[in-house]
Amino acid sequence: MIVYNLACDQEHHFEGWFTSPEDFDKQLADDQVACPACGSVDVSKKLSAPYVSTKNATKNTLPSVKSKETALAGINLQDLHNKFMEYVVKNTEDVGSKFPEEARKIHYGETENRSIRGEASGEAIQELQDEGIDVYALPTTPAPPDKLN
Repeated sequence: MIVYNLACDQEHHFEGWFTSPEDFDKQLADDQVACPACGSVDVSKKLSAPYVSTKNATKNTLPSVKSKETALAGINLQDLHNKFMEYVVKNTEDVGSKFPEEARKIHYGETENRSIRGEASGEAIQELQDEGIDVYALPTTPAPPDKLN
C-alpha cells in the first residue's frame, strides 16, 4: 500500500491510498481520484515523507492513525461503486447545470424538498457548503439510467 498526499486545483489537501504507483496513475488518468471536499478531479501529488515498514518498526514509528476508521475488505469495490452510482441515478432528479440554484431553492424552502444531482464547479460546491447546504461531490459522473446494468 502506498499513501500519497494529494491536493485539488482548489488547494484542498487530502490523502490517497493506492496499491501501487501504477494504480494511482491509472485511477488519476480515468478521473477516479476526486477531492472529497469539492469533487474536483484536477488532482496532483504533493510532497510527502515516505514511510517504510521494517521488521524492527515500533508502535511509535508507525504513521498516526485516527482513533476510529471505517474499513472494507472482501468486497469488490468497483461493484460497490457501480451500485452506489446506480442508487444515486435512480433516487435523484438530474437538474443539470442548475444544481446550485436548485439546491439553494430547496434549502431555503422556495421549492419542494427532493433529492437532486447535477453539475457544479468545485467553487460552487464550496459556496453551497459555506451557506450550510448539505451537498456531496460525487467521485464520478453517474451514467444515464439506460446505461446502468
